[in-house]
Amino acid sequence: MEGNSCRSEGIEGRDGYQSRISLRPLQLSDIDDFMVWATDHKVARFCTWEPYNSKEEAINFIKDKVIPHPWFRAICIDDRPIGAISVTANSGTDKCRGELGYVLGTKYWGKGIATQAVKLVIDAIFKEWPHLERLEAFVDVENVGSKRVLEKAGFQCEGVLRKYFTL
Repeated sequence: MEGNSCRSEGIEGRDGYQSRISLRPLQLSDIDDFMVWATDHKVARFCTWEPYNSKEEAINFIKDKVIPHPWFRAICIDDRPIGAISVTANSGTDKCRGELGYVLGTKYWGKGIATQAVKLVIDAIFKEWPHLERLEAFVDVENVGSKRVLEKAGFQCEGVLRKYFTL
């Protein structure tokens, strides 16, 4: 691990080419790449946010939420962002737990990239945050792909939260 970035050398994708998957802080200069997935309704379907309608809206999000976030990273191939992943620490008596969240552009679904990114986070976060004892992720029951990502990364399903999030 170098600074705030993680790298996995030579991950073989299902598409037959070698990809260099890395995690690094998302920057304002990444706005055009960010807009690719942040405006996609398929990507936002299982997220807690609506697709962005304007670049200005997205820039404000990056400035106000992403940059100050203690552990928000871009998922990159050859240093170009194709998604994002974050760990949010709980506070108080729950500070030993962190919540994992991730998003990936649809072009990259089903290639093992999200699974590799989650594994990179697992390798890094417990070293960077030694107080952390547990990493959790919440997945919509209809999001089969995301559930599979977590299973392949070693997570175990502990149950279904009913009426946890209502619209």
